[in-house]
Amino acid sequence: MMAESHEVAAVLMDIEAELRRMGCWQAEPPAPEALRSEQPFAIDTLNFAQWLQFIFIPRMQFLLDQQQDLPRASGIAPMAEEYFSGLQLPVEGLLTALQTMDALLGSQRA
Repeated sequence: MMAESHEVAAVLMDIEAELRRMGCWQAEPPAPEALRSEQPFAIDTLNFAQWLQFIFIPRMQFLLDQQQDLPRASGIAPMAEEYFSGLQLPVEGLLTALQTMDALLGSQRA
């Protein structure tokens, strides 16, 4: 698990770097109530980039910091492909990082 944790941490940094490169990284967080959404990907209160920045990355970092079990499956890349499909943004690097995360989380052993 230690090697996987280091790989996941590295990919989290890649995701952040790509969001910043794309101009999708926000300096200010959304309202606290927006972060309490119970919908998948907080689709009712956040856009996908905000969900990555303010929910996914912090939660994954918390799990890593606390040495807790990581999710055993992930399907983030398809959601990203759908969200960014109509936008004229250079998303290739972000999609690659998210596909890597999906593969890492899906390859964990019990």
